[in-house]
Amino acid sequence: MTRNSRPLAVFDLDNTLSDAGHRQRFLERRPRDWDAFFAAAPKDPPLAPGVELCLEAAEDCDVVYLTGRPERCREDTVAWLADHGLPEGPVHMRRNHDRRPARVTKLEILRRLSANREIRMLVDDDELVCDAAERAGFRVVRARWAPSSQALEEAQEKEGRT
Repeated sequence: MTRNSRPLAVFDLDNTLSDAGHRQRFLERRPRDWDAFFAAAPKDPPLAPGVELCLEAAEDCDVVYLTGRPERCREDTVAWLADHGLPEGPVHMRRNHDRRPARVTKLEILRRLSANREIRMLVDDDELVCDAAERAGFRVVRARWAPSSQALEEAQEKEGRT
């Protein structure tokens, strides 16, 4: 297969481009309120360091978004990206009932994307995703500009929800 000459820059959303901090409270209760957590996503403020990096990367790369959000959030997610002036690009989302850890689902998509395109970088806040991507040979930028949340980390790894 012919490789496209323009590389890809792959960006996570929650706590990389968008500040999900205001909705963490929905994950801190038992049972976790996933519907409320995702319903509040359109209100996420943008994270300036992530947005700036994305806009800069778009000068030399095609931007791809890779999120653990479920497919049912696609319309809100695409609208949020447009509302905040982020580059157009494909949005890869978790299938609605896929509960595998983000480090598994995201690496699977990265490998598929890299089959015919160079991946210049993956930008993500999830340390386990970053570790897995680095082990697989991808260049990683760790998005450490948003406060981490134990509830979100557990959700990403143990519940496969984001």
